[in-house]
Amino acid sequence: MLVQEIMTRHAECTRPNATLHEVAERMQQLDVGSLPVCDNDRLVGMITDRDITVRSVAEGHDPDQDHVSDAMTPGITFCFEDQDVEEAARLMNEQQIRRLPVLNRDKRMIGIVSLGDLAVQTGDEELVGATVEGVSEPSVPNR
Repeated sequence: MLVQEIMTRHAECTRPNATLHEVAERMQQLDVGSLPVCDNDRLVGMITDRDITVRSVAEGHDPDQDHVSDAMTPGITFCFEDQDVEEAARLMNEQQIRRLPVLNRDKRMIGIVSLGDLAVQTGDEELVGATVEGVSEPSVPNR
């Protein structure tokens, strides 16, 4: 089974120059905790509600002045639409990520695949179980 068969198409993105306040409102409206960051339709990073809290607010920055580019995680792991679902699950497991942006071969973002997509769409309990276990392993704190 290919990623394009289970992914969520037309995933919402935010811009690098959006303020953190704007992206937090957008996350609230969409009821999500993360958004891919795209410059046009090119993936440049990912921003999470935790990034906003830890990299900006906790440091005393103003979310009306700081931009997504100030708090986002650049260099994001992604997969291609024509890759096998097992490869996407392996990437999620190795990188401990719950959502994986999906690009076409022109490297333009076309969707996102989540743990939920794997669980609901594949019906492969072993694959889903192993991926959830890998994603959920405690990580070593950055100190």
